[in-house]
Amino acid sequence: MRPEPVIFERKWRPIAVIGKGHLMYGLFGRGSIQDLTPEEVAEGLAAGKIMLIDVREPNETARERIGGSLLAPLSQFDPVDLPDPQGRMVVFTCASGVRSIKAAEIAQAAGLAYDAHLAGGIKSWKAAGLPVEI
Repeated sequence: MRPEPVIFERKWRPIAVIGKGHLMYGLFGRGSIQDLTPEEVAEGLAAGKIMLIDVREPNETARERIGGSLLAPLSQFDPVDLPDPQGRMVVFTCASGVRSIKAAEIAQAAGLAYDAHLAGGIKSWKAAGLPVEI
């Protein structure tokens, strides 16, 4: 028997949650997402103040990734499964900044206060001359 959908009303957009791991998304507005520069993210990582979550797919991260980032592919993304940030700011990243915004919106829809992403994704990271792991 299929569980009844639960509807949550947020101040800025309606959210539909249909059981664990079945979030209806794509109807969200931008919400409140902080655009962080590559330099801000690099400083936060070096200081241990940022937990960077890469939402690209495994075939993408196998080619290159930002050192210290954790993989949580958007195709399987469930914010409940993210590790405890232990006081660090959670920042999402992807290839160009689109999927990282989506991940932040999904996390917010699940009630988590994760509202930051690397603007421009790994493309902006590399354009800033910052290192990647291969």
